[in-house]
This record gives sequence, C-alpha cells and structure tokens, in this order.
Amino acid sequence: MDRTHNPEFTVMEIYVAYKDYHWMMNFTEQMLEKVAMDLNGTTEVVYGENKVSFKAPFARIPMLESIKTHTGFDLNGKSEDEIREISKTLGIETDPSMGKGKLIDEIFGEKCEHHYIQPTFITDYPIEMSPLCKKHRDNDELTERFELFVNGKELANAYTELNDPIDQKERFEEQLRLSEKGDDEAMFIDDDFLRALEYGMPPTSGMGIGIDRLVMFMTNNDSIQEVLLFPQMRPEKKKVITTDAEFEAIGIPAPWVEVVRKAGINTIEALNEQNPNKLHGQLCGLRKKLKLDIKNPTPEEVKAWIQ
Repeated sequence: MDRTHNPEFTVMEIYVAYKDYHWMMNFTEQMLEKVAMDLNGTTEVVYGENKVSFKAPFARIPMLESIKTHTGFDLNGKSEDEIREISKTLGIETDPSMGKGKLIDEIFGEKCEHHYIQPTFITDYPIEMSPLCKKHRDNDELTERFELFVNGKELANAYTELNDPIDQKERFEEQLRLSEKGDDEAMFIDDDFLRALEYGMPPTSGMGIGIDRLVMFMTNNDSIQEVLLFPQMRPEKKKVITTDAEFEAIGIPAPWVEVVRKAGINTIEALNEQNPNKLHGQLCGLRKKLKLDIKNPTPEEVKAWIQ
C-alpha cells in the first residue's frame, strides 16, 4: 500500500534515533497541533464541510480493531484463505495474486478509512503489510507502524525500522513469493540493503508526512494546484520530448511506451536516470492500475532499456 507513491502526495521524510513507538505518535500530534496554532491561531481547521481539530492527543486505534468495528469481522489469527472469503463477503474484489497483507489493506481501505475525519492514528499493522517494519515488541504477528488519517485520507506513515538482516531477508523472500503469484507491487530482494544491514544499522524510527496534503488541510483547499508554489513560479522551459519511435529503437515494446510516459518519463535522458528495480515495480503497478492487457516486462528487460 504505498499511498505515498501518489505523485500528488509530496512527502517530508524524518528519520530520528530510535524512540519508543508511542513517543513517535506524541511527537507527530504535538508537531501538527503547533502547525495549526502557528498558522491559524487555533487548533480547529475547517476543511470543506468538516471541522477538524488538531488538538492533541489524537485517537489511537489498532488496525484489526478498526476493521472489526466497521465490518464486524475479527481478522486476528485468520489465514489468507479465510480473509479472502471475508473480503468476498464484504463485496471487495480480489484476485489470486493478493496475499494476506494486500487483502487486509483492501478491506481497511474500502471499509474503514473514510470514517476517520478527526486525526486518528491507525496502529499495529499486521506484519504481512509492512516488510520493512520491526516486529511489535508485544506481538510477533504485528509491526510497530502507524498511519495518521485526517478527513478520511492518509497524512503520515511511520514505523520503527527493521534492522535485523535475518528477519529482513525472510520478509523479502515472502515478498518474492507474492511476486511469483503475480503481485505487481511486491518488493524485490535487495541484496545491497541486506548486506548493509549485516554491517549494522542503529535502531531508527522513520516518518513521512504528506506536506502538500497538510497544506491543503490547513488552508481549506481541495486542489493541489492551489498549494504548489514553486512549479508555478519557475519559468517555462520547452522540453525536447523523445518520440515513440525513439523509445522503441532502444528496445521498449510499443505497448509499453505509453506506460513509460504515464510514469512521467518523456525523454531518454530521464529514462537513464531511473533505478531499474524501482522503475520495474512502478510500471507493473501502472499496468495493473490502468487494467492493460499486456504482459509485464521482466526486471532484466527494464534494466536493458536504461543505457
């Protein structure tokens, strides 16, 4: 689920020396409370038809508890097949490539997110949803991760960073299994990252905040164009766009040229700046999102496109 991949969701990332899981939530709510006060002189913000209060503390609700509240189904201890059947019962579309984590994410996204108008921390994500997060210190089936929802939308995502190379390798291998099932959004095994973890990574916490979305909330704007200052201030430059034929000449199949453009890549120079593994995941995700009837390229094929 990585909603932060939305190109309209600019993220400020914060990494700090490891602090208690709950300290991170305290830090987040106090920071946003101060932002509201400094900007508007009050912690109450009007957004559309809703009045949102950024007065700390914010509500904190475990994800599986939220799902139980809004669907009536308790997913604790449920297998992948059982959750798939529950998804079908709830009228949520599934496909065989979806693993346990993706199924839980779909249920939460469809049935729970929109209920959280006031700032609410959704906590304790199932381990299948968070391959880079440290296991919860009280429950090995969960992770120490939270997302902050405001007005039914995600505003922040944070977790304690997984720094155990053995655990991380097992998580990557599970992601590989999901990829082999057809999950286009599953992560690849990053051997360089695993090697770095083996050398050692200090206990760390990470958080990403959607700055454009926060500005939209604080200024009661429903259009991201109204809060993007710098792109509108820059002088326009005429871009030299690579033709379809030129893309095809370097090995990109014709049906995939338009997908490459959808990824925001319109020149060979821009293509050559891409990370092959990340680009592969992005293109596969776009194919699924656009419901295109074409076969995914392999990571090796995408790598060959980049000179």
